[in-house]
Amino acid sequence: MDYFMEFINTMGFPIAISSFLLIRLDSKLEQLNKTLIQLLETVSKKNK
Repeated sequence: MDYFMEFINTMGFPIAISSFLLIRLDSKLEQLNKTLIQLLETVSKKNK
């Protein structure tokens, strides 16, 4: 049991930081995706 608690204490900080960064990155990737879709729609309308 002590080994398990030590493992959680050791790995908890990196996991928390990784989760935080992934959540922040996810919202930025969603915005980038929306922007690219708008760009593709605009370009396709101008090419018609």
